[in-house]
Amino acid sequence: MISAWRRRKADRCAGKKQPQPDGNPNMEVVIPSHFRCPISLELMKDPVTLSTGITYDRESIEKWIETGNYTCPVTNQVLRNFDQIPNHAIRKMIQDWSVKNSSYGIERVPTPRIPVSPIEVSKILSRITAATGSRDEMVCRDLVTKIKTWGKESERNKRCIIANGSGHVLSAAFEEFAIASFEKHAGVLEEILSALIWMFPLDDEAQLYLGSFTSLHCMVWFSKCSDLSGRRNAILVLKQLLSLDQRHVDALAEIEEGIQALVKLIKEPICPTTTKATLMIIFYLVSTSPSNHEDIKTRFVEMGLVSLLLDILVDSTDRSMCEKALGVLDEICGCNEGRDEANHHALTIPVLVKKILRVSDMATEFSVSLLWKLCKNEKREEGGVLVEALQVGAFQKLLLLLQVGCCEKTKQKASELLKLMNLYRGRFECIDSMDFKNLKRPS
Repeated sequence: MISAWRRRKADRCAGKKQPQPDGNPNMEVVIPSHFRCPISLELMKDPVTLSTGITYDRESIEKWIETGNYTCPVTNQVLRNFDQIPNHAIRKMIQDWSVKNSSYGIERVPTPRIPVSPIEVSKILSRITAATGSRDEMVCRDLVTKIKTWGKESERNKRCIIANGSGHVLSAAFEEFAIASFEKHAGVLEEILSALIWMFPLDDEAQLYLGSFTSLHCMVWFSKCSDLSGRRNAILVLKQLLSLDQRHVDALAEIEEGIQALVKLIKEPICPTTTKATLMIIFYLVSTSPSNHEDIKTRFVEMGLVSLLLDILVDSTDRSMCEKALGVLDEICGCNEGRDEANHHALTIPVLVKKILRVSDMATEFSVSLLWKLCKNEKREEGGVLVEALQVGAFQKLLLLLQVGCCEKTKQKASELLKLMNLYRGRFECIDSMDFKNLKRPS
């Protein structure tokens, strides 16, 4: 039931006048009280009536019900059902009133689309299953496109589509068409991927379909051979799938072409969203695949990933991008080959020092961890990583970090680095090379 303060507010708003754009104080429009939603007190755009006979704006009453309220907000009666009947009469009156007052700055309320129902979703999913069984690509593709169209209309439609098992059906269809032929059924496979992007997280059975060797191999194929949208969709789905279960990470690690495709997407970026998703996939592979952990890191190093990551860190101002690139580089430098490659790159130390206290707490932690790995494992000789870090201002940055505070693990690494650098402080001058102007990237 609406509280007293809300009633008073509703009374005030019922008489509230809409000022006109011409600035004439005598030209005002009063919004009729029965055109306002009792919950939001705003002009209703999609009026619907409950079983209690009270009309609300659809968006407002859906939020009310979704938060666990089972009574009518105005009458406080328990709702016999949750049916929301479109009130066409009120909607037509609101539209006519809006048109009549358009010269006073009132925008016309468009005719709302009727939300999709669970029955409609179930019917179309049954047809997709049948089309998949008969390998009818054209019909299946049209049906998936219809689901995508529904989803674009509203968030409510998306929730209804997901709640009625669309992820399960589409994942099964993807595997079935992938088994038949990647190239022959590329059209329907790409359409399914573009729909699956917003259907995560998937249930266990859907993951079995989408995480099968054939399905994963198909997504890798798309990431290499498809057009830009196909590659983007494949990577976005793959990233979300790998985040759900370690099994999918291990299965992808067994696909030889997978690593090549991922490195190519970093080298020839499509868009920032795809690059971030690709970095996350690589991070899963290098950080959570114990069976062939070191081998995967070595393969990424051999394909030039270290240099590509450093280029991202130099060029990007996107916080999330920097964090992901540093996270991957930190894992890559966990192996000897990764550290050797990083040590021989002119940008490594200046970039890492610059990122400390510059991007975010996470970026700082990764940067300190990387410096610690590179300095801790190098041979003690003049002109090495420690001296280079000292010369580009790492000592001062680490001191400041300890003063402002950081997590315990980072604090320990920073303290150890300070002790190692302190041995060289009296012999080498600190220079400012933070702008990278005099550093050349390797060809």
